[in-house]
Amino acid sequence: MSLSVKHLLGIRDLTRQDIELVFQTADQFKEVLQRPIKKVPTLRDTTIVNVFFENSTRTRLSFELAEKRLGADVMNFSASGSSVSKGETLIDTVNNILSMKVDMVVMRHSATGAPHFLAKHINVPIVNAGDGINEHPTQALLDAFSIRERLGSVEGKRSPSAAISCTPA
Repeated sequence: MSLSVKHLLGIRDLTRQDIELVFQTADQFKEVLQRPIKKVPTLRDTTIVNVFFENSTRTRLSFELAEKRLGADVMNFSASGSSVSKGETLIDTVNNILSMKVDMVVMRHSATGAPHFLAKHINVPIVNAGDGINEHPTQALLDAFSIRERLGSVEGKRSPSAAISCTPA
């Protein structure tokens, strides 16, 4: 089973089935964290690049740890000290990274809509790790998952990270 969307750009794009699949998958991986060996080969032979144009230690480290525990090969890109400082465009920067045969991009950017813009120009899946004042869908899903664990359901609840209802469409 897979999500109905190629990119995870926002939770508005997710169906009820998508959110239920995320919750079921999270339940399974939560059990993995209780094991002595916390790594599984789910993303073996998958290369993921974390492209951060904005500082965010906790978000970057959370993604990197999850990716490694799922068996992915991980690359981290930070805009500071890169060709971005010399004027390289977002598309050029990401295309240079993709030339290394990357399978997925996790992106954090201070500009609202940057992951949506990039999704129109590249062919690999993008996970939005926060874009300006717009949305942080993985945090919203984590909030909803925590609400579900604590209260038994997300129906009719709101996630502060998403600023929209957690009740799936």
